[in-house]
Amino acid sequence: MNSPLTRSIPVKGAYNVRDLGGYPIADSETLWRRVLRADALHRLDADDVALLIDAGVATVIDLRHDNELAEQPNPLAGHPAISYHNVSLFADLAPTVTPGEDALLALYLKALDERGETIARVLTLIAEAKDGAVLFHCTAGKDRTGVIAALLLTIAGVETALIVEDYALTAQMIEPMIDELVEGARARGIDPERFMPFLASEPQTMALTIAHIETTHGSVAAYLRSIGLSDTTIARLRARLAGD
Repeated sequence: MNSPLTRSIPVKGAYNVRDLGGYPIADSETLWRRVLRADALHRLDADDVALLIDAGVATVIDLRHDNELAEQPNPLAGHPAISYHNVSLFADLAPTVTPGEDALLALYLKALDERGETIARVLTLIAEAKDGAVLFHCTAGKDRTGVIAALLLTIAGVETALIVEDYALTAQMIEPMIDELVEGARARGIDPERFMPFLASEPQTMALTIAHIETTHGSVAAYLRSIGLSDTTIARLRARLAGD
């Protein structure tokens, strides 16, 4: 199916605002302007905010923690046209990573295993959101955002290879902000050399994350049930993206 809409939303104040629409599912495709994923929005100006609202954004779910919110406030929080929610998805997760190990894979699996209640809260907010597009985001739009996007796309019926591609696309999207992210880590006392692996978005990382869910739980739907989502909520998530 052809669509005049594009995956990347060209706001000036962010690098990684993307639509989850247009991915093939069965005899159709995921719906455009229903769910958007993004990086931090603190740089948005009034024109950027207007562009997102014109694109249909009505609900924003900010996955960052308190320190990030304090340092980089969200300009959509408190906006009269937006239902804004803050849910710190990873909170204080700090996986132990050994040399040669995929640090991000370890982080994602720890989040899936230990932050199920919070993941369920985010997905429930998406399922129950008012009419209009839901935009969820973190800082780079890669890790917290990437886990939620992968779960949503899987439930919608998108094949794993495309979900992995969607995740890996972040690498090129965030190239302009790498220096900023490294400097931010340095300012927090983090060794940039140790921080760099956390800026990757290798396809294998997401492929192994999805494989872990399927091996451990049987399917993503079964995982979502295990963290407390009802079949009704899962169906509503599917309907938001797939329309059925």
